Amino acid sequence: MEEALQPVYIYSPEYVHLCDDVNSKVPRRASMVHSLIEAYGLLREMRVVKPKVATMEEMAAFHTDAYLQHLRKVSEEGDNDDPETVEYGLGYDCPITEGIYDYAAAIGGATLTAAEHLMEGKARIAINWPGGWHHAKKDEASGFCYLNDAVLGILKLRQKYDRVLYIDLDLHHGDGVEDAFSFTSKVMTVSLHKFSPGFFPGTGDVNDIGLGKGRYYSVNVPLEDGITDDKYYQICEGVLKEVFTTFNPEAVVLQLGADTIAGDPMCSFNMTPEGIGKCLKYILQWQLPILILGGGGYHLPNTARCWTYLTAVILGRSLSSEIPDHEFFTEYGPDYVLEITPSCRPDRNDAQRVQEILESIKGNSQENHAIWLTWATPPLLICAII
Repeated sequence: MEEALQPVYIYSPEYVHLCDDVNSKVPRRASMVHSLIEAYGLLREMRVVKPKVATMEEMAAFHTDAYLQHLRKVSEEGDNDDPETVEYGLGYDCPITEGIYDYAAAIGGATLTAAEHLMEGKARIAINWPGGWHHAKKDEASGFCYLNDAVLGILKLRQKYDRVLYIDLDLHHGDGVEDAFSFTSKVMTVSLHKFSPGFFPGTGDVNDIGLGKGRYYSVNVPLEDGITDDKYYQICEGVLKEVFTTFNPEAVVLQLGADTIAGDPMCSFNMTPEGIGKCLKYILQWQLPILILGGGGYHLPNTARCWTYLTAVILGRSLSSEIPDHEFFTEYGPDYVLEITPSCRPDRNDAQRVQEILESIKGNSQENHAIWLTWATPPLLICAII
């Protein structure tokens, strides 16, 4: 692959070690992912770029100064007793550990580094697998997410691109990103996710479509347990075809959380990396600048399998079934293969309900297009159309 067109891969040993050590929800995951990608020889086909660390000013493009200052304070002191801590969402889901501010700044800086390379024309695809923390709000940590690097990446891309499309294929609703852009027509958010009573974060019904000028620019696809590759791809392609035609994006931010994969402790969807890979191929054929992020994924070997496979999809490479010998080889037993076999979990996505969701999204898309025509078309031409 010609060097100028090589995907950018965000990595440094310091970055990976920080991600391994500080985020207690996915210990060693960053190293496992990177090691497997390296073991398959994929690094040779990408431009490896060391990430910068985000400054407080850069993180404040989205997050409040008060939240960032509190995060830095508790990160240094390891103080769980501060009464403001709970108000900022820090605690059970987002525990305070030493160095958590540095971790947040590293994640944010890595995604900003990736976005900058796209904006400068140094690559068309930039990958930050340790990123994709989509739940954090402007003044609140949420769902293992201390900083919303996806929002920071979108805001950075908006400095060059007028319309940015955010696609979230994580098991969980991308609520933090949707909330950030719910009032604007310049960013469209699309989220496919599990939606059922009591399941975090409890948002993202098909009727959640955005507000004000952002009405119809939030697209939510609520799904039930057990969905498999073929049905998921059918839904994903149908929605994205409608979105692409209506919104005509200039750049894409794509979150590829691996907690949809069979075997994940979330015990919900029944996907394999091949299913997500088909969705990725569909998006890649748009030939737009794409910022690719990780996200959830709590079965660590399967997450490494998934993101390594998706890296190969980006590169147009086929990979050997046998896991290569490397530092974490023993984690892939007892079969030591790249493929993931779906479980016998029943698919609870009723065909009629899926059709209703798709019809609703299509109707909203057509309404969006009609509103756009009203804004964009001179009054005399509207009369002629009528």
